[in-house]
Amino acid sequence: MLRPLQLRRAALSFLTLAASVLLALYYPQLEARLPHLVYLSGWLLLGLCLFLTAYNARKKLPMLPLGGSRLWLQLHAYAGLFTGVIFVFHLRFALPKGMFNLTLAALFAAVTVSGILGWWLSRIIPRRLATAGGEVPYERIPIIRRDLRLRAEKIALTTIPEAKASTLAEFYARDLAPAFSANPRFFIHLLGSRRPLNDLLAHLDEAGRYLSPQEQTRAADLAELVRARHHLDFHYANQLLLKAWLFVHIPLTYGLLLFAAVHIVVVYAFSGGAQ
Repeated sequence: MLRPLQLRRAALSFLTLAASVLLALYYPQLEARLPHLVYLSGWLLLGLCLFLTAYNARKKLPMLPLGGSRLWLQLHAYAGLFTGVIFVFHLRFALPKGMFNLTLAALFAAVTVSGILGWWLSRIIPRRLATAGGEVPYERIPIIRRDLRLRAEKIALTTIPEAKASTLAEFYARDLAPAFSANPRFFIHLLGSRRPLNDLLAHLDEAGRYLSPQEQTRAADLAELVRARHHLDFHYANQLLLKAWLFVHIPLTYGLLLFAAVHIVVVYAFSGGAQ
């Protein structure tokens, strides 16, 4: 049995497909009967763009009784796809003339493509993070990273008086301290590579042959912190990608609205609102 979310997704998919098919079938006939249909489609595009932009405002006002975030996200996604279909008909399946109109079309294409990319990321990344185990708030990642480094340093220093040896402390200073202090390797963790983690653990395991029993116990604690740091960096890279995407998609959207407003003024100024 389908869940409400799946039923809503199926209904919106059907409505978007049906509306697109009807538009393809009847747009030529409407264009023949309505000489100014391009103006109507332009205003419809503007209205849809404003509706799509309202999703960002909705996220900033969660206290208002305007429907759940998931519903808004689904409406945003399917309305965005249908807006792309209308845009193609608005252009009459041809590239616009003039640098300004080409720029406007390029902005629309960039917003659409970045929106589809963001929709895909919003579905893939949460699953990856859930599989990795435990949600880590992005704002707390630097604090947790610092805490891991301090705990690792404390363990390394503690072994000196405990084991009356400095082998593990020297290994930490040489091989692990740079790893705990380094910035996350964005692309390595974004690709989900475990090579850096496996290399550090392999070096730690190899060093274990030269450690005293007390140091080996502490080395196991360090290994857990190394795994925790890798897990943290994985969350950081994936969450940063989602945030970086917003810093691309949202400015492009507002740039599109600005160009669209200028486009409307120019069109009506030079044509009197009719062709």
